[in-house]
Amino acid sequence: MADNESWSQKRSRFLNRMHARAARFAAGATAFTTTPEPRTIGAYARGRQINGGNFLFAGFLVQAPRTAIWDLPMPDEGFEIELHGFTWLDDLAAVGDLHAARNAQEWTHEWVRRFSGGQGPGWTPDLTGRRLIRWINHAIMLLNGQDSATSSAYFKALSQQTVFLSRRWKAASPGLPRFEALTGLIYAGLALEGMDKHVGSASRALARECVSEIDADGGLTTRNPEELLEVFTLLNWAADAVRDAGRVPPEEVSRAIKSIAPVLRALRHSDGSLARFHGGGRGMDGRLDRALATAAVRGMTNNDRSMGFARISHGRTSVIVDAAPPPLREASANAHASTLAMEVTSGRRPLIVNCGSGATFGRSWRRAGRATPSHSTLGIEGFSSSRLGTAGKVAENEAELLIEIPQEVGFERAEVEGGTRLVVGHDGYVPTHGLTHVRTLHIGFDGRELRGEDVLMARSDPDKRRFDLMFDKSRLKGIPFTVRFHLHPDVDATLDMNGHAVSMVLKSSEIWVFRFEGPVQLDLDSSVYLEKSRLSPRATKQVVLSGVAVEYATRVSWSLAKTQDTPNAVRDFDLEETSELIVE
Repeated sequence: MADNESWSQKRSRFLNRMHARAARFAAGATAFTTTPEPRTIGAYARGRQINGGNFLFAGFLVQAPRTAIWDLPMPDEGFEIELHGFTWLDDLAAVGDLHAARNAQEWTHEWVRRFSGGQGPGWTPDLTGRRLIRWINHAIMLLNGQDSATSSAYFKALSQQTVFLSRRWKAASPGLPRFEALTGLIYAGLALEGMDKHVGSASRALARECVSEIDADGGLTTRNPEELLEVFTLLNWAADAVRDAGRVPPEEVSRAIKSIAPVLRALRHSDGSLARFHGGGRGMDGRLDRALATAAVRGMTNNDRSMGFARISHGRTSVIVDAAPPPLREASANAHASTLAMEVTSGRRPLIVNCGSGATFGRSWRRAGRATPSHSTLGIEGFSSSRLGTAGKVAENEAELLIEIPQEVGFERAEVEGGTRLVVGHDGYVPTHGLTHVRTLHIGFDGRELRGEDVLMARSDPDKRRFDLMFDKSRLKGIPFTVRFHLHPDVDATLDMNGHAVSMVLKSSEIWVFRFEGPVQLDLDSSVYLEKSRLSPRATKQVVLSGVAVEYATRVSWSLAKTQDTPNAVRDFDLEETSELIVE
């Protein structure tokens, strides 16, 4: 038990363990009601790595060939927690050979022997729900060729976890953890003989969670696109399981699925990945498209902003912009200071990105990834558009919240000049410098050129007085600022035109050129790309426009355009290794 745990965390851990042990004495199931069919399939490459003894979880790699997964040295609590969630079963199932099946069987049944008494960190509601779903999905693989004693212990452990969930799902945090717990309870209640008594109450609870956690427009308060995808996937699984059992899913669940699907389509880049904002990643390859296909909900949202994000898609180019205030304090544990940041994708190739979440690389990377300089937007030197902090003393392992955020984020969208124009602005720098950031983006209908303008302005007399005060403090040197455009690691970028432009070559052979106008200096600097399937941050580059605001309005114009000899459509064959190849 960690010394820096709060009293409530210690109490919750004690109750989890007590109910886990008590659940051993409940009447257990001995069979499935129907033959389970796998709904979760992982990454083949990741499964091969696990088979080879390379275990990457929570940003830590343990290389231990011919070692049982529960005998590994545990470098971090997060590493051990991920093991107990059993999502690695999906990856082994994706491989599907005898070696993968043997590892899946041995490690699962060893968990039963070691931890079914209530030991270990896996006895939390969300982990138990996650684990139950995988055990049931891959039951055929796990039970194939097993003796009766092993099978009986497996079913007893399934029953114990189901009973535990029925008593402890309320202890899961609202949001994704509780959705996981309730979906696992519904899943197990329908799949196991004698456990259907838990389905009704769990379904009603899931319906209540949909109403309280998913807004009328299909978004989450955390504004995390990947988290929305995970919730959407869980709701699909729960609804399908209920329908397969000859029942009708709660109307609130069906309504939530119908409202979320258009939002996810709006947050989908042209390469099929999700926009990487507020702690979310691009999503596992194919997960988004499979979830949307399963839901069978067609159409895009009619709103200009989906969960606070604006999307423009013309030709082969998609642009997604964070065009709303960050999540409020209670929902901001993973939120980023990314207001007005953008990502740009051309066809199947990401071009402009945000650095992403550094959570799997430790506390320092996590904090750095949340700051404005890690996003493709304008920032004032030494400040983020939202500030991290705490309302009081918290445990070391608790995340900092956003305690100062923009109060006003303006937004306009119009079809003009042969394309679409967005005008967005925020007042996050008004309290500190009296400056409002306004960003204008215009992309033509052919998707070949994105024109942008970033303005820092003091709009009112009080704002001007604040600016004058900061200008005086700078000894009349002005307010340093930068406009950053982080590039995906696959982009080959070089300075061009004697340092006045940047040429960017994509793996599709498309060539884009970045140009600018205004009182700034252009540099091509180092940057990082943070993705959880890697051992360490990936090196990449960023285009940086550096300037100093000395007047009440400072304007920087820039453009990102395909070269004339780049065709509108290219034959783009994906010959690269999947991002899930984790050993570098």
